[in-house]
Amino acid sequence: MHETTGGLSPFDLAAMLIVASALLGTINHHFFKLPHVIGLTVMGAVAAIGLLMANEFIPGVTLDNSVARLLEEMNFTQTLLDGMLSFLLFAGALHVDLDRLRADWVPVLLLSTVGVIVSTVLVGLAMWGVGTLMSLPIVPIWYFVFGALIAPTDPVSVLGVLKEENVEESLQATVAGESLFNDGVGIVIFVILLGAALTGEDFSLAEGARLFVMEAGGGILIGLIAGYMGYRAMRSMDEYALEVTITLAVVMGGYALCSFLHVSGPLAMAVAGLLIGNHGVTYAMSDITRDYVIKFWEVVDELLNSVLFLLIGLEMIVLVPGLPHLELALAAIVITLAARAIAVTVSTRVVPAARPKAEGAWGVLWWGGLRGGISIALALSLPPGPTRELLLAATFAAVLFSVLVQRSTLGRLIERGKVPHGDGAPESLQ
Repeated sequence: MHETTGGLSPFDLAAMLIVASALLGTINHHFFKLPHVIGLTVMGAVAAIGLLMANEFIPGVTLDNSVARLLEEMNFTQTLLDGMLSFLLFAGALHVDLDRLRADWVPVLLLSTVGVIVSTVLVGLAMWGVGTLMSLPIVPIWYFVFGALIAPTDPVSVLGVLKEENVEESLQATVAGESLFNDGVGIVIFVILLGAALTGEDFSLAEGARLFVMEAGGGILIGLIAGYMGYRAMRSMDEYALEVTITLAVVMGGYALCSFLHVSGPLAMAVAGLLIGNHGVTYAMSDITRDYVIKFWEVVDELLNSVLFLLIGLEMIVLVPGLPHLELALAAIVITLAARAIAVTVSTRVVPAARPKAEGAWGVLWWGGLRGGISIALALSLPPGPTRELLLAATFAAVLFSVLVQRSTLGRLIERGKVPHGDGAPESLQ
């Protein structure tokens, strides 16, 4: 089971992460009682800081180096983008009501496309301005690469809050739909801008649009095909174990095919999950199969959710911040929040059909634009050098603020938006 080189096998790494997630999750449940993902992120970050301090003040202790080597061997970027993300997006899409999504397709479409583009441009321009004032040695296009990697909202965080709060159905569909689709859009834009930054060529809007249509359109097409094939296979039988296996085949096979064809895997998984979670659940599954499939993917979602946010905390160990890193990090928090506010306004106020029906929806869409592991994975994929370290510090700051502050207060924001009916029962954000 172990590699002959003396390194840890993928099984060893997975075992360590799951054991750590279970142990820290149990400690948090019994003692700290923080929301699960917040508790794991905090404990992972505290562990990383503790290792750094031990390495600094206790002679002969180099635990941080050992953990850093483990994280490097694990390759967080590849683990998330080529593995975990496909399962997380599919699991999230299973629970989205397609009929409700159709009814609110205009705000979802604009938020996950126009909103991501507006946020990318605004963050890039603002960070460029801050970097110029700080005299940072960063080529301007890299600020827009940062804008693209920080633009997508995190479906894990957003959908986790929506499960806990009884929000109005149209708003829930809008938030969930955006969080599912803007990851694929954001990753496509990131890949296009990163290619231009690495080659040093001038960015071509026409070429960027062509690549975007090919990657996004190809991903949606593969998602439809994979989801439909899974749906037809499940409809032809009533074997719950085999049908669970079919859903796994849709996710793993569909995502692998997208990687081979160089189209958007995240968009494919969102589409496939919507198809199986709606038509598959309604027309292709017996009650027993439906129960097994839904519960299986809930467990997968919870498990990967736990590992992901533990990794977010532990990845802090790769940072050795100096003053420029801290200054740019603080600026990134303010800039991403401001850009999100403008992007939500443009996406939901300019076109009348895109305006959410629920009162207080703007505040939830703004403050609920949480960033997570996808942004960190994209930042970690940047080529080594001073630019990477600065943008990585900015990414960590925006993500940690999002997880620790925005997520922990989003529930209270939703609660404040609820007003009582005449019978005393709460109605969400009306």
